[in-house]
Amino acid sequence: MLNGFWNDNKSANVVLRDMKDVKAKYISIVKIKNEIENLIETNDFLLLEDDEEMKIELVKSTSSLRNKIEKLETKMFLSGKFDKNNAIITLHPGAGGTESQDWVQMLYRMYCRWATNNGYSVKETEYLEGDEAGIKSVTAVIIGENAYGYLKCEMGVHRLVRISPFDAGGRRHTSFASVEVLPEISDDIELEINPDDLRIDTYRSSGAGGQHINKTSSAVRITHIPTNIVTSCQSERSQLQNKETAMRMLKSKLLDLKEKENKDRIEDLKGVQKDIAWGSQIRSYVFCPYTLVKDHRTNFEMGNVEAVMNGDIDKFIEAYLKSNI
Repeated sequence: MLNGFWNDNKSANVVLRDMKDVKAKYISIVKIKNEIENLIETNDFLLLEDDEEMKIELVKSTSSLRNKIEKLETKMFLSGKFDKNNAIITLHPGAGGTESQDWVQMLYRMYCRWATNNGYSVKETEYLEGDEAGIKSVTAVIIGENAYGYLKCEMGVHRLVRISPFDAGGRRHTSFASVEVLPEISDDIELEINPDDLRIDTYRSSGAGGQHINKTSSAVRITHIPTNIVTSCQSERSQLQNKETAMRMLKSKLLDLKEKENKDRIEDLKGVQKDIAWGSQIRSYVFCPYTLVKDHRTNFEMGNVEAVMNGDIDKFIEAYLKSNI
């Protein structure tokens, strides 16, 4: 049973963090204001004297400034309680075996690319390889300011349409994968869990090689019995570290579930899980017979599928945040 939820009184560290965030936004606004003034001065000069090189530079600078303004505008939409937190992202395949597992691997690569492009780091906590190819399930923490605020837009079912590389007949296949995104709980959030409600198992992680190999029983799986929520971690070197990480993920799941259901008793909670199949997708990625990525919540779309799969999803995130103002 959950004895406490969270303490609404912000600690001094949280207040300092909020002040730092406000200051950073103010500095960004001042910098943009100065750049606008410089561009106006350059434009006024060009009205009096023609300079081809300066014209080219003015166009480049204007485009760069537009991108900065759009990113700052998107950041202003992040006002949720946990938007500043790290993001815990978990991907699962739908029905379809190797096809869907390969789709999970493609999506995971997309999010890793997005994280790298935006200066975030990725800490993989659980990785289960597919039988023939792809990934059966993967969980990772995207570490950096506002990671959850941005990636919460990605939660849902993602649909892929393509000519399957696993089909000798070259037929078109549709695959599905689910993306779950939760905020990593920070130290200032108090969430008490009864130890009697937990079942903790240890096991050996395994994989084809590299970072996924671990021959000792250091991996930890925690089951919260009242809700049947399961978290696990195998990325750390010690069993204790893996247990701490799995516990943080469990708290994140319980907190998210309680916020969604707004229940007083954890025993009354029942998670709502959509089928990972047709009709429940939030976004479609079409590789054939044409190329298009379309978000069904906002109707925003991009024709450059390759760019999207390389992590260019900022416009989708921006469109979602603006649609939920």
